Amino acid sequence: MPSVVQDPIAAVTYPDPYPYYASLLAERPLSRDTALGLWVASSAAAVTAVLSSGRCRVRPPEEPVPRGLVGSPAGLIFGQLIRMNDGPGRCPLRNAVAGAIGAVAPRIAGESARCARLLDEELHPAGAAGRLQDFAFRLPVYAVASLLGAPRADLATVAEWTRDLVRGFAPAGDAADRARAAQAAERLMRFFVDVLASGEAVDALLGRLAREALRGGVDDKEAIVANGVGLLSQACEATAGLIGNTLVALAAREPLRKRVLAQPDLLPPVLAEVLRYDPPVQNTRRFVASAGDVGGQEMKEGEAVLVVLAAANRDPAANPDPQHFDPSRAEPRCFTFGLGSHQCPGEALALGIAQAGVERLMTSGLSFERLAVRHYQPSANVRIPVFAEEGPS
Repeated sequence: MPSVVQDPIAAVTYPDPYPYYASLLAERPLSRDTALGLWVASSAAAVTAVLSSGRCRVRPPEEPVPRGLVGSPAGLIFGQLIRMNDGPGRCPLRNAVAGAIGAVAPRIAGESARCARLLDEELHPAGAAGRLQDFAFRLPVYAVASLLGAPRADLATVAEWTRDLVRGFAPAGDAADRARAAQAAERLMRFFVDVLASGEAVDALLGRLAREALRGGVDDKEAIVANGVGLLSQACEATAGLIGNTLVALAAREPLRKRVLAQPDLLPPVLAEVLRYDPPVQNTRRFVASAGDVGGQEMKEGEAVLVVLAAANRDPAANPDPQHFDPSRAEPRCFTFGLGSHQCPGEALALGIAQAGVERLMTSGLSFERLAVRHYQPSANVRIPVFAEEGPS
C-alpha cells in the first residue's frame, strides 16, 4: 500500500484517511475526478445536495441490478431491496421497514445482549484476534436474524449464508463469490419464507414487516422476505465495522475507556461519535439520471457521484473542531446513514447491536492495551479493522 492516499476509494482502507479527506474538503468539495471517471462530493453541502437531488438515483437507470447478479437468486434479492431501488413500490416498503423496526425497538437491546452473551460463551473473543473478528461479524447477523424470528439453533447457519451473500454483493466479488451468493440467497429466502409462515413469527420483526407492508398496500411475500434478508446483509459488515472502530477508539483513549467501564451509560454517545469520527460506511454512490445542476455543478446523464460521507462528517461547517473525538459534542451532524428518501432506517438496530457487543467485550476482559490493527479489510466503502493476533510491537 502506498504511504500516501491515492484516491477517495482507496482511502477507506488506509490507517488514517482523514488528512486526505480534509484536503478534499478544502480544495475539491464537489469536483470531477478524471482518473476515477466520476464526481466526488466531500463537503457537507455537496453531500447534502447530491443525496437530496431529484436528478440522482441510487442505481444506474440502465443497470438496476449489477450485471454479475442478473438472473440469480442474489440478483432477485438485490432488485427488491428498498435501499437499492428507485421504483414506485419503494416508498411503501421503506415505510414498512421503518415501522417494523420501530415496533421491535424495545426488544433490540435485550435480543442483542442475549446474542452477544451466546457468542461470547461460544467463541471467547477476548482471547484472540481471529475470534474477536468472528464475534464482530456474527453478532449483527445473530441479533437481526433473531429479531426477524429465526430460531436460536439456526443462527450460526444464517450467519454463514449471510456472509456468503454479502461477499457476492460486493463489486470486487469474483465468479466463485457470486455462485456462493446465489446459493446463499436461495437458502435465505426459503428459510425466511418458512419463518414468516410460522406462528412464532407473528410478533417478530419479519411478521411485523409483513403487516406494515400490507397496511401500505404491498402484498408481495417475495419483496417482504427479500427486505428482511436485506436487513441481515446490511447489518453484517456495517455493524461489524462500528464495533471494530469503537474498539479502536477506546483502545486509543484510556481515560475515556475507564469512564465507560465505570459508567456503561456513557457508551451510547461514544458510539454516536464513532459513527461521525470514524464511520464504518465511508462512502456511497449516486447516478445522474437527468442532466443538469447538482450542487452547483453541471452533470451529464449517466455520470456517477462518489459521496464521501466520512469527509462530510468532518466538515467544520457541519461539526466545529471536527478532528476532535468528543462524545459530549452538542448536536452533532452525522451523514453516515445518509439522508433524504434513501436514508438507512437501521440506525437503531446498528447502535443497539454495537452497544451490546462492545459492552460484552469490555466486561469479558478484552485487553485494550494489546489491541492492534493489522490492516483494514479490503473494501470500496466499508471501513472494518482487522485486528492483529498480538499486541503492538
